[in-house]
Amino acid sequence: MASSSALRIPTPTHHPAAGARPRPPRAAFVSVRARRPAVSVSASSPQQTPGHGDAAADGPTGVPAPIPASRDTAIALPRPLTSADLMGETNTHGLKVAYQGCPGAYSEAAARKAYPGCQTVPCEYFETAFQAVESCVADRAVLPLENSLGGSIHRNYDLLLRHNKLHIVGEVRLAVRHCLLANRGVKIENLRSAMSHPQALAQCEQTLTMLGIEHREAVDDTAGAAKHIAEQKLQDTGAVASSLAAELYGLDILAENIQDDTDNVTRFMMLAREPIIARTDKPFKTSIVFSLEEGPGQLFKALAVFALRKINLTKMESRPHKKRPLRVADDNCSTPLKHFDYLFYVDFEASMADPNAQNALNNLKQEFATFLRVLGSYPTDVSET
Repeated sequence: MASSSALRIPTPTHHPAAGARPRPPRAAFVSVRARRPAVSVSASSPQQTPGHGDAAADGPTGVPAPIPASRDTAIALPRPLTSADLMGETNTHGLKVAYQGCPGAYSEAAARKAYPGCQTVPCEYFETAFQAVESCVADRAVLPLENSLGGSIHRNYDLLLRHNKLHIVGEVRLAVRHCLLANRGVKIENLRSAMSHPQALAQCEQTLTMLGIEHREAVDDTAGAAKHIAEQKLQDTGAVASSLAAELYGLDILAENIQDDTDNVTRFMMLAREPIIARTDKPFKTSIVFSLEEGPGQLFKALAVFALRKINLTKMESRPHKKRPLRVADDNCSTPLKHFDYLFYVDFEASMADPNAQNALNNLKQEFATFLRVLGSYPTDVSET
């Protein structure tokens, strides 16, 4: 890219209680210079083998090397790239990974878990992270898809459909352990209000009430709340955020693990410009999106293509089709009925390298789906959260 791209650090969206302070000023831009996209190597393309006219076939004296007498004779050629070479990503040091939020956000922790040693790139919005990867400002993005308590992050499902040049190349699960943070010297009994992301506040509602904290202030992200409290030196407001945020912004941890439910896990997707090569020697998951014709039992029939092949579905999400939000039903009624038209997002436990999965998708596409896209086929995260 000829110009640099600016990724904006998020600032709190202030929802003050009675007598609250005025809205804080917006944060400055963080500029990240775009780099030129790397040349991609397609492992599915055949590798060229030396022949009579190839320079690689000549010996050190310029005399052509002898040609084997039989096709069965082995030829010493460079080893072709394998899927293990391309999907291992053993060297992630310096890889630029975009995430939504301020430094210290849970998304940053997920990015570092997914790509150890990476260079994290904070983005103000989810869409900014998508755009950062598309424009080569970042190499990857790690963004939340669902939380065990709060459910799906619908915005990212919509963005997956819009940014069709990006592919899901992995998933990572992260245990969310909320802490109550405040400025140095502030005690829990001094706090009148708690500031954080709306989901974080909801996940800690009972604990905050038990601690005597009455008011809630919703902002864009958890780390942004910690940053704002530290910058404004607030004495009566605490932040619900991570221990990393406390370390980054010099705050005290007044209470740990304040979430109402201890089993609080967020699943993140890993996005890249190029898909990885699917394998069958380890657990894989495939994510798709499709739409169907109107009619009784259409969804049942569509899902049967997986059941008949004993493919397990792990998630299903429906979202209104934004390009066709309403559909007129032909029910032979005097007044036409209008229904929402939906897209269906499905995750299933199989690799796209598995002929069984390929047959299921071919069956779905040919018999039932009016639209079908594979969002990614990637290793299942089996690590500890």
